[in-house]
Amino acid sequence: MASVRLKTLCAEIDAKIHVQGDMSHEASKAAVGDLLSFVMGSDAEGAAWITVQTHLNVAAVAVLKDIPIIIIASGREPADDLAERCGIEGITLVSSALSVFDICVRLGRLGLRG
Repeated sequence: MASVRLKTLCAEIDAKIHVQGDMSHEASKAAVGDLLSFVMGSDAEGAAWITVQTHLNVAAVAVLKDIPIIIIASGREPADDLAERCGIEGITLVSSALSVFDICVRLGRLGLRG
């Protein structure tokens, strides 16, 4: 299974960085989900999480599942309290104008799988 450094991942999806965690960390896979309980019940540990959700509870799920990066798709912007919590927790928080599908395609080109 491929792993990708967050710095490389962000460049590939033309990410706007809202909170810069440790960009040398790696994502071992990708996970997609907007229903928080679905992500909590999945094997998303270590994943780059792609979502359109922008509220504070996203950070709580990322902490619970040891997710190093949250990617907000489709040009959406994170709520201020989400960015603040990601900063406290050391979670990289980015957004991209790309659709969820296009982000997945680009991450797949990097070798990440779901």
